Amino acid sequence: MGVRKGTAIKQLAAGGRLMKSLIVKRSIVIDGHKTSVSIEDAFWSDLKKIADAQEATLSELVAKIDQTRQKGNLSSAIRLYVLEHALARWRLHVTRSKD
Repeated sequence: MGVRKGTAIKQLAAGGRLMKSLIVKRSIVIDGHKTSVSIEDAFWSDLKKIADAQEATLSELVAKIDQTRQKGNLSSAIRLYVLEHALARWRLHVTRSKD
């Protein structure tokens, strides 16, 4: 069953509480081809921040993610990329805090 724009999904959060997650379908052009991804606002927002920090367009960053993903769909690959970026920054912070 697909998720349409504006549909709230309840997810089980840490501690057993339910929280709502809004998945939005977004269109993007990758290497001249229009495609869409279904992704939460938080991931999309952070993806834009990462693109800005890398001085890349959103389309360029998503194309890079698309070219390097091993398997799975593009929406999942974007989520994993944002998560890996956040973990790398956290690890760097922890390492610097120990020094």
